[in-house]
Amino acid sequence: MCLSGEYKTDNSYYSLHCPPLFIVSCCHSVDFYGYMPNHWFVGGEPIPDIIEVQDLEKKFGDIIAVDTISFTVKKGEVFGFLGPNGAGKTSTMKIIACVSPRTSGTITVFGMDPETHPAEIKLRLGVVPQETNLDPDFTCFCNLFTYSRYFDIPPDIAHQRAEELLADELLDFVQLQEKRDVTVEKLSGGMKRRLILARALVNNPDLLILDEPTIGLDPQARHLIWERLKLLQAQGNTIILTTHYLDEAARLCDRLVIMDNGKILVEGTPVDLVKQYVGNEVVEIEKTDEVISCLSKNSIPFEAIGDSVQVATDSSREIAKILFDQCSPHKVLTRPATLEDVFLKLTGRKLKE
Repeated sequence: MCLSGEYKTDNSYYSLHCPPLFIVSCCHSVDFYGYMPNHWFVGGEPIPDIIEVQDLEKKFGDIIAVDTISFTVKKGEVFGFLGPNGAGKTSTMKIIACVSPRTSGTITVFGMDPETHPAEIKLRLGVVPQETNLDPDFTCFCNLFTYSRYFDIPPDIAHQRAEELLADELLDFVQLQEKRDVTVEKLSGGMKRRLILARALVNNPDLLILDEPTIGLDPQARHLIWERLKLLQAQGNTIILTTHYLDEAARLCDRLVIMDNGKILVEGTPVDLVKQYVGNEVVEIEKTDEVISCLSKNSIPFEAIGDSVQVATDSSREIAKILFDQCSPHKVLTRPATLEDVFLKLTGRKLKE
């Protein structure tokens, strides 16, 4: 990540002239990043994988939560886990975050095994859990300042001042400076989620793990968090996230996997997955016996959903012409195909708990 202020290396301090984010008091070496389409480079070389997973399995008794999955996450990308409830997303994230042991398979995070080097990995992680676990009796500032004390920083005046500056810079970053001295219990849901994101950045993490980062937020709050996450990525952070908002995944993720029943069904970029499994467009028609008979007679694949019929296509004009010429539809709607169409096609429409 590119940070402002005094930045410590092995032998000396450097003042970095980068877009200001916050001042760090616990630092490590600097990488300078460049981006080309579909590839991250550092020093002219492809950036290595931050996370490598091979045949990962997690069992709870006889229940298989994660079923021999394999994937990699590259430095500087946003990688998403999608899937219905119980698909294995959170179990996988917990293994990466060093809070749940695997049953079998191999995994490395920063080149280290989470079971043998959990402390070293956790020092470089920032975690945004799905639940709100802030201290409700503390102010916004005190929540960040107190959390910063967990990172083995000597309790002298200079470091205390650095931590105070860090907390204030983070409040600015998530646009909560006006709520600096307000207790958490008086914040809105969106403000609490922003404060949790700020807390996850206290230790200047190399990898952010986000579990439903915008759950329950209004559109304005969601867009603000999206903006902050894209800024963090631009500054070199690697981000992995789970979300049930498919538009959020399409907007934020460079690559993603869709999971179900503990297995990875597909992996790829949002755009590629939509093109491969659905097409460019979807035509929705009000369901009648005449429309269904007409589509079947013309050998046009369709899916009946409730009171409508959907046709995935690369040419909505051709489908619409056939419909209006031969099928006498009551109502026709065309729209771009989305990641939600892919998700429902692969995991089904039946509610899963």
